[in-house]
Amino acid sequence: MAPFTYMAHAASMNSPPAATRPDTNCSACSLHSICMPSQLSATELARLDAIVCSTRLVRRGETLYRAGDAFKSIYAVRVGCFKTVITHRDGHEQVTGFHIAGEPLGLDGVCSDEQNCDAIALEDSKVCVIPFDLLEDLCHDVKAMQQHVHRMMSGEIVRESGLMMMLGTMTAQQRVAAFLINLSSRMKMRGYSAAQFNLRMTREEIGSYLGLKLETVSRMFSKLQKAGVIDTNGKQVHILDSEKLAGV
Repeated sequence: MAPFTYMAHAASMNSPPAATRPDTNCSACSLHSICMPSQLSATELARLDAIVCSTRLVRRGETLYRAGDAFKSIYAVRVGCFKTVITHRDGHEQVTGFHIAGEPLGLDGVCSDEQNCDAIALEDSKVCVIPFDLLEDLCHDVKAMQQHVHRMMSGEIVRESGLMMMLGTMTAQQRVAAFLINLSSRMKMRGYSAAQFNLRMTREEIGSYLGLKLETVSRMFSKLQKAGVIDTNGKQVHILDSEKLAGV
């Protein structure tokens, strides 16, 4: 079973006021190696610092941006976790992704000049605001930055194709396993434990993302726990056997 990846993007009229400038220094940020290319010179980093105009605090349950908002900026999650949601015509909501620290939000707005989903904070979170027109100017002058943005866009294509494969070919248990494997690898990339972490999303939100009913998600977690593959306590997850989990 191949793991899949997922990212996301965004903007909002209802967000709290921006934080002060000193908090937006990319070169001093602990997530710099994840968010930005490593090849940037000191001068290029200074230019990047100059275009990151602010940080924005988004409280749990609040939206960073909504579908239909004008696309002006992309965002880098600095602290916290977001879900992206599309609302269908009948009012049904579909979770399209979960996004943790070091990941972008808002790139899907590039194609239509407006946001295509809602981005909602799953906990008190903070994002860096990057005006896209200024980022384009930087990409024009700095090849490494241009390549990095291209990789982010390519990551979105990979995320969507992986999601389509998962929904079309995997069993319920494989979907839950793939979800945990992917989240584990992303936590490891950020220097956290790959084996023990807290889920910021509910079982119902996981089900919406995986195309499963809440009861099915809960049953699959229980099945994996009984098999000695994982151990769960509320939202805490402990992966006991990563090889077995990957082989589900």
